[in-house]
Amino acid sequence: MRSHKYNEGFSLIELMIVVAVIGIVSAVAIPNLVSSKRSANEASALAGVRVILSAEATYQATTGAGSYGDLAALASNSLVDQSIAAATIAGPGTAKSGYLFAAENISGSGGPAFDAFTQPKAHTSASLLFATGSRSFFVNESGVMYFNMTDTAPTCSATSDRTVTAGTGGGVLN
Repeated sequence: MRSHKYNEGFSLIELMIVVAVIGIVSAVAIPNLVSSKRSANEASALAGVRVILSAEATYQATTGAGSYGDLAALASNSLVDQSIAAATIAGPGTAKSGYLFAAENISGSGGPAFDAFTQPKAHTSASLLFATGSRSFFVNESGVMYFNMTDTAPTCSATSDRTVTAGTGGGVLN
C-alpha cells in the first residue's frame, strides 16, 4: 500500500494576503468607530445638561426658595444622577461618558440665574484617537443650549443682560 502525503495549511503568501486584508479593513473601521463613540459621548453630555436644566428648575421651585443651586446642591437633593455629580470640571472627578460637568448659581445678575456647562475630558484638538468629544455645551436659566467647537464651554456674563459668548465654531442647539 502506498500512503499519500498531503501538505496541509496555508502558504506564506496566503497568510500575508489575509493580514493585509485585515489591516485594510481595520484602517477603514477604526476611525469610524472612534467617531461614533465621540458622537455617542456628545449625545450623553447633551442629555446630562438637559437633566441639569430640569433639576435647576425643580430646585428653584422647591428647595432653593427661588434661587438656583450648584451641582453639589442638586446632587444632595437627588435631582441629578451621582455619575453627573461626580464628573466635575473643578475636581478630580471621573468623566461621565468622556465629559465633565459644572453648574453654579450666579448672583448679581438682577435675578435668579445659573450657568451649567459640560466639556470633553479629552478634546479632539489634543488627540483625534483618544478624544472623548469635539464640542462643549452650555445652558442657563433661559433654557437655550449653546455649543462651541473648543475644549471649554461657552460663557455667559453675570450681568442682567446675560450675554452668551459661544466662541469658535459655536452656535445654538434646540
